[in-house]
Amino acid sequence: MEKGENNDTKDVQRKEKAKMQLKRNIGYFDGVSFIVGSIVGAGIFVSPTGVLKHSLLNVGVALTIWTASGLVSLMGALCYAELGTALPFSGGEYSHIKRGLGSLPAFMFIWTSTFTKPASNAARALLFAEYATQPFYGICPAPDVLKKCLALAVLWSLGILNGLSVKMAAWVQTVFTLLKMMALSVIAVGGIVFLVARQKESLARFEDMFGSEIPNASQVAEAFFQGLYAYGGWWSLNYMAEEMKSPGRNIPLTVMTAVPAVIVFYLLVNISYLTVLTPKEIVSSVAVAVTWADRVIPSVAWIIPLSVAVSIFGALNSSMFTLGRLSYAGSQSGHLPVLISMLNVHSCTPAPAMIFSTTIASIFIIPSDLITLTNYFGFSAWLMIGLTCASLIVLRYREPHLHRPYKVFLPVPFVMVAMSFFLVLAPIVWSPNLQYVYAFLFMLGSVIVYLPFIHFKLHFAFLDKITCHLQLLLEVCPADESAKGKCE
Repeated sequence: MEKGENNDTKDVQRKEKAKMQLKRNIGYFDGVSFIVGSIVGAGIFVSPTGVLKHSLLNVGVALTIWTASGLVSLMGALCYAELGTALPFSGGEYSHIKRGLGSLPAFMFIWTSTFTKPASNAARALLFAEYATQPFYGICPAPDVLKKCLALAVLWSLGILNGLSVKMAAWVQTVFTLLKMMALSVIAVGGIVFLVARQKESLARFEDMFGSEIPNASQVAEAFFQGLYAYGGWWSLNYMAEEMKSPGRNIPLTVMTAVPAVIVFYLLVNISYLTVLTPKEIVSSVAVAVTWADRVIPSVAWIIPLSVAVSIFGALNSSMFTLGRLSYAGSQSGHLPVLISMLNVHSCTPAPAMIFSTTIASIFIIPSDLITLTNYFGFSAWLMIGLTCASLIVLRYREPHLHRPYKVFLPVPFVMVAMSFFLVLAPIVWSPNLQYVYAFLFMLGSVIVYLPFIHFKLHFAFLDKITCHLQLLLEVCPADESAKGKCE
């Protein structure tokens, strides 16, 4: 009897493996690496000055805002953890908004993200190229053509890697996350050693932390914006929920490990900077970590620019991985061309989705002035976070019997919705700019595309022939119907 049951189990496992669908290859440690890798970019090494500057160099207020920003990010991540465990599909916010609020808001999200997220990847690739080439040119600026060529090479290398193997992409992410955390550990430990060695001088800076001028409400809010921006990326795990092993267990566990770990590291690194440098020196420094290294470890100060390049590379890999899953989910729901939701027949990876997102990012690199246009879309990220948390509230009441392996305390999503809409409106009210109107009109422009092509299903027959030829060229085929995320 037991042998028969074992054979049945093996048959089921064999059939699951044979299905054309995304495979559950991402475990707990991979998930932690992706979240930490997404959050920790170049900012904490180069310019963690925004919070301190808008706190009017008040050390106590600045550290409080770093902590508060981390806790808000953790609250958001816990809301996403509930949605990710209840609806473990690719696409992150897109899938959740579609399920909770409907097709049009979801299309508006993917319309905007198809523009802003590749632009963000292009900016990261150019920043990596800047740090990778600068040591060879000393005080002279590296040629723009060289930086753009290197940025394109990095983008396509990671795009191809992510299109070929999920396991390999996860391995690269783990390695680069470990390297960047080692660099942050060097700064954190170096600060503690410096604090112990020069106890009186260093502790004096922390004795009366709130003693200097207290910022007003608008300055605190601006500092808060800067802090929340530094924690951006906490939402990345939900994009790969369909590929998580045991998502009901691993998604909440991963979030509760990764985000608090980043909060602790950010606080230790900021304390280390404040131990070695004065607040004025930090605000005036072009690259804070480099200035810190010149004081504490001058013989190996070169390790910091290298660490910045490593950190950007890891963040770029994570961002490209998640963007590919967004395009894949949008195509599955009929919001993008059908080819994009097809999987490679050999590796079961969303290769066309990776090619699509990498191509758009490449377009932004060539005339890099385009990237500056996306600066005015910052409010859209928090708008979509607010809509996602609103989806959680809607689903709680509309689908009370939906299986939820993890449930967040209900007031938390209400707080996140209020916080999100404050963060959307505040910059527009405090510093109105015509570019915000253009960004809003661009988002509304999604309706012009949605009505004919999605709602009325306008279709051109010649596209089927192009899809067929590309399908043969790329060796891809549609995912099994049973594998498709049911976001309806």
